[in-house]
Amino acid sequence: MIQCASCVGPEGGFIATKERWTFVGKLTFSDAALVFEASRALALPATGIIDLAGLEQADSSALAVMLALSRRAAAEGVKLAFTSIPPGVHSLAHVYGVEEMFAG
Repeated sequence: MIQCASCVGPEGGFIATKERWTFVGKLTFSDAALVFEASRALALPATGIIDLAGLEQADSSALAVMLALSRRAAAEGVKLAFTSIPPGVHSLAHVYGVEEMFAG
């Protein structure tokens, strides 16, 4: 799965429209760098919404991608809002002390 009005790799990635990005598939250590690198080719969504409803499997690498996207957005003057964050990713954000970044 990596195309680039979508940035989706074999395991997962973002399907992007002008208004929002939606993640589908897995986001783990094995593909996090590829997913983030591919996402750099996309303009951030106009609404700032990144929907994680399609995130099937995640580890701390998913949190790292979210943080990297948040840093990118801040540098570009865009406010992101992550929606449908899976409970496991919420728990990791709490453990790492960054859950407030994803409060929406």
